[in-house]
Amino acid sequence: MMRIDFKNCSEEELWLYVGKHLAIHGFEAVLVGGAVVSIYTEGAYESGDLDFIIQNLSKDRLPEVMKKIGFLKKGKNYIHPDCKHLFIEFPPGPLSIGEDSSIKEIEREVHGSRIKILSPTDCIKDRLSSYIYFKARECFDQAILVAKAQKFNKSALRRWCEGEGRVDVFKEFINQLEKLK
Repeated sequence: MMRIDFKNCSEEELWLYVGKHLAIHGFEAVLVGGAVVSIYTEGAYESGDLDFIIQNLSKDRLPEVMKKIGFLKKGKNYIHPDCKHLFIEFPPGPLSIGEDSSIKEIEREVHGSRIKILSPTDCIKDRLSSYIYFKARECFDQAILVAKAQKFNKSALRRWCEGEGRVDVFKEFINQLEKLK
């Protein structure tokens, strides 16, 4: 198994470590949420937690599997005693962003295992979804950070915003992005 410095690890390092461990135990887990922003912006944003959506198995075995790498369940979170700055969550699935459940995640190979993360485009949609439905302006700003750092599919983003009935958010997003160039 890979080694990790829990006291100083980044969101990406913890994702690689936990994601590989979950894959070894048969879980298809997709990293979503703010940690994806952190990874795609190389730490320009720090989330404080990692959210994994489990796509294929019951979560009944999660406490046992997470305990093998030192994480104990406290409420809805998994905490490692040496990792004071990050914790793990497993929000309920299925994997969807707003009304869209046809998400195509990206796979990365880590020491012979395949782990999954939202694509940059879906990460932007995810952040804009929080802006649309929860009025979370900080999530709009996170979407901008990802768009500045990564290539994304503008037409797919526009279609998604139209599907959510919020083409105005797409226009606001593109206008803000253009101002920052």
